[in-house]
Amino acid sequence: MSALQHVQYRPRWLQRFVDEQIDGPKTFGAHGVKKARLGLPTTLLALTLWGTITQVVQALLWVHDVTTLPRVLAWAAAILLVAVDRPRTAPVGILVISCSLLLSQLTLTFYDIHTRSLIGIFRGCDVLAALLSISFILYMPLRDPHLPIEGIGLAFEKPTHLLRSPEDNLTLWQFMSVSWMSPLISLGSARQLNSEDVWKLSFEFQHRLLHDKFRELGGSVVRRLLSANGLDLLILSTLGAVEALCSFAQPVLLQQLLRAMEEVSAPRSKAIAFAVLTLLVRLAACQSSVFSLWFSRRSYERSRGEMITMLYEKTLSRKIIGELALSDKPHMSEGNVDGPALDSDTVRDGLEARPKDEQRPIGKLGLYIRRIFWKPSIKEDIKQAASIGKIYNLMRNDVYEVAQRFWEFQSLIRVPLSLVLSVVLVWKLIGWPCLFGVLTVAVAQIVNALTTRILLRYERKRRAVTDQKLKKVTQYVGAIRHLRWYGWQDFWQEQIMQARQQELRLFVVTGLLRTLISVSNYLASDLFPVAAFFAYTILAGKPLRIDIAFPALQLFGMLENSLREVPRLITVLLNAKIAVDRIEDFMIEPDKDDAMIRSSLRGRPQIKLQNATFAWPGTSHQVLHNISLDISVGLTVICGKVAAGKTALLQALLGELEWQGGDVALPNDCVGYCAQTPWLQSMSIRENILFTSPYEEGRYRRVLEACALIQDLAAFKDGDLTNIGENGTGLSGGQKARVALARAIYSPAKILLLDDPLSALDHQTAETIVRKCLCGLLAEGRTVVLVTHRTVLCQQVAKQVIELSEGRCRILDRDTVPSLDLSRVVSSESADKTKRDQQDKDNEDSVPEKFMDEEKRAHGGVKATVYWKYVKAGKLKWWAVLVVILALHRLVEVAETWFLKAWGEAYDRPQERVASGLFNSLPSPEVNARPWLLVFFLVVIVEAAVFWMAQCFMIVITYTAGRGMFKEVMNRVSHATFRFYDVTPVGRLMNRLTSDIGTVDGNITDQFEDAAFLAIAWVSSIAIIASVTPVFLVFSFSLTALFVLIFRRFLPTSQSLRRLEMVSLSPLMSNFGALLDGLTTVRAFRAQRSFQDRLIAVTDAFQGMDHFYWSLQAWLMYRFDALSACSTFVLTLLALYTGVSPGLTAFVLLAASGFVRYTHALCKRYGQLQMDFVSVERVVELLHLDQEPPGPVLPPAWWPSSTGDIVFEDVTVRYAPHLEPSLRNISLRIPAGSITALLGRTGSGKSTLALSLLGVVKPECGRILIDGVNVANVDTQALRTRITFLAQEPLLFPGTLHMNLDPLSKHPRSECAAVLARVAGTDHQHWTLDTEVEAGGKNLSQGQRQLVGLARAVLRRSSVVVLDEATASVDAETAGRVLRVLREELVG
Repeated sequence: MSALQHVQYRPRWLQRFVDEQIDGPKTFGAHGVKKARLGLPTTLLALTLWGTITQVVQALLWVHDVTTLPRVLAWAAAILLVAVDRPRTAPVGILVISCSLLLSQLTLTFYDIHTRSLIGIFRGCDVLAALLSISFILYMPLRDPHLPIEGIGLAFEKPTHLLRSPEDNLTLWQFMSVSWMSPLISLGSARQLNSEDVWKLSFEFQHRLLHDKFRELGGSVVRRLLSANGLDLLILSTLGAVEALCSFAQPVLLQQLLRAMEEVSAPRSKAIAFAVLTLLVRLAACQSSVFSLWFSRRSYERSRGEMITMLYEKTLSRKIIGELALSDKPHMSEGNVDGPALDSDTVRDGLEARPKDEQRPIGKLGLYIRRIFWKPSIKEDIKQAASIGKIYNLMRNDVYEVAQRFWEFQSLIRVPLSLVLSVVLVWKLIGWPCLFGVLTVAVAQIVNALTTRILLRYERKRRAVTDQKLKKVTQYVGAIRHLRWYGWQDFWQEQIMQARQQELRLFVVTGLLRTLISVSNYLASDLFPVAAFFAYTILAGKPLRIDIAFPALQLFGMLENSLREVPRLITVLLNAKIAVDRIEDFMIEPDKDDAMIRSSLRGRPQIKLQNATFAWPGTSHQVLHNISLDISVGLTVICGKVAAGKTALLQALLGELEWQGGDVALPNDCVGYCAQTPWLQSMSIRENILFTSPYEEGRYRRVLEACALIQDLAAFKDGDLTNIGENGTGLSGGQKARVALARAIYSPAKILLLDDPLSALDHQTAETIVRKCLCGLLAEGRTVVLVTHRTVLCQQVAKQVIELSEGRCRILDRDTVPSLDLSRVVSSESADKTKRDQQDKDNEDSVPEKFMDEEKRAHGGVKATVYWKYVKAGKLKWWAVLVVILALHRLVEVAETWFLKAWGEAYDRPQERVASGLFNSLPSPEVNARPWLLVFFLVVIVEAAVFWMAQCFMIVITYTAGRGMFKEVMNRVSHATFRFYDVTPVGRLMNRLTSDIGTVDGNITDQFEDAAFLAIAWVSSIAIIASVTPVFLVFSFSLTALFVLIFRRFLPTSQSLRRLEMVSLSPLMSNFGALLDGLTTVRAFRAQRSFQDRLIAVTDAFQGMDHFYWSLQAWLMYRFDALSACSTFVLTLLALYTGVSPGLTAFVLLAASGFVRYTHALCKRYGQLQMDFVSVERVVELLHLDQEPPGPVLPPAWWPSSTGDIVFEDVTVRYAPHLEPSLRNISLRIPAGSITALLGRTGSGKSTLALSLLGVVKPECGRILIDGVNVANVDTQALRTRITFLAQEPLLFPGTLHMNLDPLSKHPRSECAAVLARVAGTDHQHWTLDTEVEAGGKNLSQGQRQLVGLARAVLRRSSVVVLDEATASVDAETAGRVLRVLREELVG
């Protein structure tokens, strides 16, 4: 019976989370199945039977040998396992038995003098049987042969993205040695890897399966993660225990080796035996480390992927709650995401509420102590909904924080076990004196408990501040064009830098607290031997000899590592707890409520509302009151003044508002929704229109014609296959509106909700849309709800017209419908259709092709200039001081080891004073050990002090480099050419400003410190080895060459994979950003599943690069660790055969072991530096962005005057050299003080002409003069602050209306209030300067946003005001009034 059949008897958390189904006949024929079933077990049975027979013969011939019976039983157990289980895959149990038998036989053969007689022959046969069994098992598959093998890459064939990873079909040896990575390594050594060169993830890593299984689990996030990864955690626990035992076996074996060397009568073979055992233990630890890395990475990658897909799915379903929605609820602390800070007033109020005895001094002290050791339960009654910045932070940081604990899970077993074993072994070595050392540890942990409590508080604050910084950066990157149009980018950048400074300040505080914990542990671990040796030599009166001192020193080093790990483990677990709480808070946010949707209307294009009342999510404030509507097949027009509730009504019909009463009947089907602000994806026009629908040629062509897109597509080089850039950057406002409309029309939806798609269109195009699209064949049998101010275009064809006013609705008579007079202007184009068509054909502008550039990847190693840039950012003087401190630290370490050697050897010369050496002034330790202890104490104090200084300087360097590089990057991004924003997705830029900057802020400086220290330690080890014997030196250089050769084979592939990983992260960020912007549209089209699938595909790509990168690390680690073990063994043999003293041998062995360890670590650290510096490299690339020329001419303060004309002289403009011109040979004059209307079809270049006045696009030829000054030569900041440009979608900031009107505080508050009152009019009397505005003005309607933008234009009182469809979303009455205000202000 196969082991797979026993799965049903295991607890669920111990079962494999995802598993392939056995489907033998599909892949193998009947003969193949029979062969797989019988061939492997039969061969294995024969081998075990052979071993059993030889062992039984030995038992019969040598009945007095008591060791034969256990071996006979072991072989019998192996036969039983093979016979019962009939394994088709590598049987781990039989492998363990075979290895144990091999080891026992080799040990007996080594020690038994009868090995040359008959018993030696049988033992040789037994050894051969064990070896053959082990070899056969190693080459057995890990995967059931009955499973299908199609689509799986072979271990030694060229890798390709079309096949799954070879991990799905490996032998045990290929898995143990990671040799399956060889094809990828060879390819990466030959050339730069591309994504097509890397395999797909193996079956159990694919996120479609993981997500589907994970979402079926119940309970909290932690419980679900533990349930999904329970088997891996059990394996990691076992491996952690094995690694701990292997680690602590080494000092015990070292002690026995030194004792064997000291015993004159002992044969050399005894010492060699302990050296061999040490080699075997280290090889076992090497193999265990490879297994640990693979299983920990599996749990890490799967838990990270599960959380990313979980967060995305939650984002798809969560209720959209505005940032100000909860402001009217009690007990809310604005600006604090994780909870209210424990300020002095809170503490004072809490104390006053306590019993009187707790208000007394002693009671207050007790209360303070309790607060230190027990976390107070302080939570918000109601938490704020997650902002965009927080969602980014959850996905990028908190998910990593939690998943990292799964990666390091074996530390939860290994570290405590190591701590216990180290104390036990130290006790066994020196006895009760070790308790004095334990006391130093206890004191250090008390100090750490106090420090950790404070650290946790500041860590929460730091994360909240990081959320705010990310929120500001996200808003800044999304609005950078608008900010630069107004010349406000410096102001906003200053706000980001203030948030950054606050983040760095808290980073320094938390860094200092972590340093305090580290120094406390370091000092405790150094004082441990001082206290223990004091008790051992002074109180117990025992000599500190070589075989005690050096094994104790090695154990103390292990104890030191354990002590460092324990508080770090506690800290990271507390940080993970914070991250989990934040994720849990997000997961329990309310979902969109579909309770009001009646399934009885499924498939019926009908909407019914009876006395329905709705409110914005998260508030009790009603936005729609007693709405009664019956909307059926046909065109229904919704009209009304600005902020009357038109968009809110559509949101209610989509189920996005909170239903508070009345009867509602909505179909639970796909709805074709067209948002007021078009939401498009960075894809081709065709892909945007199709969205999630299949391509039908005839229907698609009819939609293009009905939406008047045929002529626009003809202007594109690639037609409808043209990539339009992020959110339609490459299209005009009208084109974006028509593509979004085409998406809704093309969908199979029976209900279409269209939110003012006509506002951005010229009159003739709008007429075409109404006639062909809204009233044509494509609208037959469909319910069309159209929100518009241009009612004159559709009032005669509408089935009903509904007017909204202050959240209430009424049905109008068609003859009394208000219309927008401005749209009735008939241009000369529409007067003669034939002439217009000919003009369009001759003069249609070519829209610039704004493709998204592929993200660039550097080739080869990270260039030295990148390292130098980072070093300079941290200041050369601080780096110089750090290197000196690290050299001093290494010197003190060597002095400590040499001092213990001298101390141990001094017992062999019990004279009054030591005869010679560095410590010849000290008395013999047998006479007086106190001076030795005093010197030892001073050495460790100096060592701890030097360590503390190094850590402090690391914080200084990290702070300096992080602050300087972030400021420089933000400055370069803020003044880049506008073309950079056109071709760079927001997600890609956000990836560099968050993920890569996070690496710069993270442990990259620690990596530098470690590399510098390891280099110094490596050189010092060479010097020590060379001082003893040249043989050591020759071998050391040979060993170094081997390490370098292996590392050079590893490095190119690792660099390629790391860069691919960073590039593949950008689409992940973009997917989150795109979803947050277009969530309402996605849900209306019922496209959640499609977007979830896309996210899963992107996550697969990102995690795949990460997975194979770390598999490559396992390949390197296996070879480095095995080589380290073998080289240490050879160095030990060299020491045994060179005849040096035991004390010097121990000293040199420690130095040689250190040399191997430092060589190994230095190669790995250099590789890690190379990987981490890929992020620095990507940041440095931003420092070389093409910058917009600032302009050499600073105009006088009066420029432009109210009497200066605007003149275009034969102007030709193109967005990029490889694109067609957007404006050709434009010559015109706009008189000063005039109001000039610029007419033209959508996409004809109107916005391009307007932006050319701001210098956004410079003329290729010709001149643009404003008041006699060439715009191309004017200082861009002065130009944009003196000319007001108002886009159709105005930029609004989070804050008050006052801040939005006058962010630079240039105008008196009274003047701002007066302008706001004039523009807002009587319809918005509730507006004040203190009215809160969300980011992007999301709590305002589109018309209200345009009113705020118009008020801003009036307040600036520029001589030149450019309005780009600035009243398109405003009703006729309001538009007329605002335009009159503008005329009056311009005349004034």
